Amino acid sequence: MSALTKAKVQTPPLIAAARGEATPHTPVWIMRQAGRYLPEYRRVRSKTEFGALTRTPDLAAEVTLQPVRRFNLDAAILFSDIMVPVEGMGVDLTYAPGPVIAHPIRTLKDVAKLRPLVPERDVPYVLETVRMVRAELPPHVALIGFAGSPFTVLSYLVSGKPSKEFATARAFVQSEPEVTAALLDHLADSTAAYLRAQAEAGAQALMLFESWGGLLGRGDFARIALPSVQRLVSKLKDLDVPLIYFANNCWTVLDLIAGLDVQVVGLDWRGSLAQARTVLGKGKTVQGNLDPASLFAPPEVLKRRIDDVLADAGPGGGHIFNLGHGIWPETDPDAVARLVDHVHSRTEGRP
Repeated sequence: MSALTKAKVQTPPLIAAARGEATPHTPVWIMRQAGRYLPEYRRVRSKTEFGALTRTPDLAAEVTLQPVRRFNLDAAILFSDIMVPVEGMGVDLTYAPGPVIAHPIRTLKDVAKLRPLVPERDVPYVLETVRMVRAELPPHVALIGFAGSPFTVLSYLVSGKPSKEFATARAFVQSEPEVTAALLDHLADSTAAYLRAQAEAGAQALMLFESWGGLLGRGDFARIALPSVQRLVSKLKDLDVPLIYFANNCWTVLDLIAGLDVQVVGLDWRGSLAQARTVLGKGKTVQGNLDPASLFAPPEVLKRRIDDVLADAGPGGGHIFNLGHGIWPETDPDAVARLVDHVHSRTEGRP
């Protein structure tokens, strides 16, 4: 974007796209864009444990801003972790390197011990990071706040550690429906408060990561995961902030997701954006969905893969370009620069 075009931008392109409005180009950002593929991040991380990094506003703000300084991105996303708010609820959490819960939640008594989250009291460092980043960002770059979906966070709280299948959590929601319902309600309410506080601190869009809902069958997704998201989203209806729901591996339940009161649905690389648009309807913006592996292709091949995604999304806006999942740590930053620049050059002035 030229300096003159930037000066004319009143609404960041990402926010306009989320609302279905015209944009000067297709906005682009990358999930996990603040992370290990950047040497400047690795330098900060080498001196600071991950959990401490999320709790130190000046460092968290620095790594949030690093990719925006390096690339012509249309958004910064808060550097944090989806498990950060549960620490504020009283959960004993460490990272080794993924989140490890010292005392997994298994009973109604365990749920009752969780504090309702009061963000200014329990996670003030997150809100201070949001304020610091927002003060540093240029007007055309949006700031995205985020949280994990209730079911995704439940998966860690019940299993106690990361897993590829989360068999413990999936068995638990079948065998302990009462505890499951109580925990999901608590997480929905506390997560809504957490996201609201991020918006009040300066986040211009809010993203909810449904990282593990795709492990559920269609009936269980509708019965277990979706109601808690609906409960959460309903508590944010009064905010004038776009909501992004990242539905990882959820292609078989897109028709159910279409009923969510969110403006944007983020999609992984496994399916077609055009098909998703048909299912979701005209009122929703789509986000995605380049395979992260494409960043390892030769430059000309990468450009063709980007063009394929843009063509799949179709003309007329309502698309935020992203990867279909988080960027891999081994990725060459030069490939990211090529990605961002190509999306902008290919879509500049396109209707």
